[in-house]
Amino acid sequence: MVSGVKSAKESFFASPLYDFLSPFRPVANQYYAEYVIVIFALVIRCAVGLGSFSGEGVSPLFGDFEAQRHWMELTTNIPISQWYWFDLQYWGLDYPPLTAYHSLLLGKLGSLFNPEWYALGSSRGLELPALKAYMRFTVILSEAALYIPGVIYFTKWFGIKRRQSPIGTYIAAAAILFQPSLILIDHGHFQYNSVMLGLTVYAINNLLDGFHGPAAVCFVLSLTFKQMSLYYSPVFFAYLLSRSLFSPSFNVSRFISVALHTLISFAVLFFPLYKFGGLKNVLQSIHRVFPFARGIFEDKVANFWCVSNVFFKYAENYSQIQLQKLSIAATGAGFLPAFLLIFLYPKKHMLPFALAACSMAFFLFSFQVHEKSILVPLLPITLLYCSTNWNVLSMVSWINNVALFTLWPLLKKDNLTIQYVVMLILSNWLIGNFSFCTPRFLPHFLTPGPSVSDVGDSYRRRSLLPESVIWKLIIITSYLAMGLIHCLDVFVEPPSTLPDLWVLMNCALGFSCFALFWLWNNYKLFTLRNKSFEDF
Repeated sequence: MVSGVKSAKESFFASPLYDFLSPFRPVANQYYAEYVIVIFALVIRCAVGLGSFSGEGVSPLFGDFEAQRHWMELTTNIPISQWYWFDLQYWGLDYPPLTAYHSLLLGKLGSLFNPEWYALGSSRGLELPALKAYMRFTVILSEAALYIPGVIYFTKWFGIKRRQSPIGTYIAAAAILFQPSLILIDHGHFQYNSVMLGLTVYAINNLLDGFHGPAAVCFVLSLTFKQMSLYYSPVFFAYLLSRSLFSPSFNVSRFISVALHTLISFAVLFFPLYKFGGLKNVLQSIHRVFPFARGIFEDKVANFWCVSNVFFKYAENYSQIQLQKLSIAATGAGFLPAFLLIFLYPKKHMLPFALAACSMAFFLFSFQVHEKSILVPLLPITLLYCSTNWNVLSMVSWINNVALFTLWPLLKKDNLTIQYVVMLILSNWLIGNFSFCTPRFLPHFLTPGPSVSDVGDSYRRRSLLPESVIWKLIIITSYLAMGLIHCLDVFVEPPSTLPDLWVLMNCALGFSCFALFWLWNNYKLFTLRNKSFEDF
């Protein structure tokens, strides 16, 4: 029975995910589990997409939906030489070239349905129902092509290494695919973060399989889709360099292969900009990608600079150059432990922890961070749902909730309150975070199925909290604080002298939790350096 308990715990035992997917445990049924998970994940994304989006009906700039639509309009109607120069006061293109090519492809495809959707000038601010349906579909299509297959492969790879049952890997995949923050930002607010994140997962998968050159290509593709992938770059660089220099000796062919794959990938992606606009066009695209003139932060965000700015007023006391240097120093110090550990101990099961620690350091300390940037560290963090360690699962569940909480001001602005509440409840219910409160007189109400009969009531009532009493107190206290801030935000008007008080409280709490998680993450990474997959 003890081994049964351990096995059950590994797969989110006593959770609806465990119960719903248990009927697929027989070998003859396992084939169908993957399709059930994917279909259900797509249905949820479609449901979220029925809500509003960023800037809906808010002229003159509208929001991210219009930005994405405008880039499709721009790339399909003007020459490549003008992409990064056109109408910069509106929604000028400020993402790397792969985003532009992606916009061109989707714009050309959409123009086949209705050329008016992307007519130059006259389509500005267009929000026709058919256009909205098409744009929503392109996000789902992009995610289904890149992110979802990458996640499923990742969970299968770790499941095989740990000799886990196939159904256990599917449960982990389902937990990852139902991460609420990505769903609400991409399919509610409206963006294509799943493309960048999916390409990053493919890069990780190639490293797991030992394909270092293709991994470099996938990471370059991710980096040239959204520059936020830079948050991962120190770890990819350290891992690939270490594998080339010490495996167990200097592997010249691998080093050359990685270098060539990287350089050729960048060259191919930037060549059209150079071909049709010269070097100045390439330099303009790079300038647009890194907008240092905007300041160290723009909107309220749960990172060090925004929270500490309440006391230090950086813009009044430091120049832009000084702030850039400060952020570079702080970010470098933040990711240095992860960089050194993955360089000295380039082990595959350490990759998610290293990527999480490194990208979280960027989020906490780097220059010009947006609230949506939390999706970057959330990717490797959420991939840790493949772990067999109960404490890791608890920490991942907690930080996912914190991240979603920090997105509340943005989602509230987008009129996505219902979607926020539903996804918060659904994601926690699925992984068993409400199992502890299942009433005894309704034993199947929240966790129906085999988890009740297999082991018993004591495990069914266990929530995803770590074993440490200190961490339990921290997590429970943070949840109570989140509830209090939500109540204040909904029912109490902030003081007229401090109109952003509730948002700042949100950011302060989020930053505190992220910083604690980052410290724990680095500690966990250090302890894993001499351990194997069984301790993952």
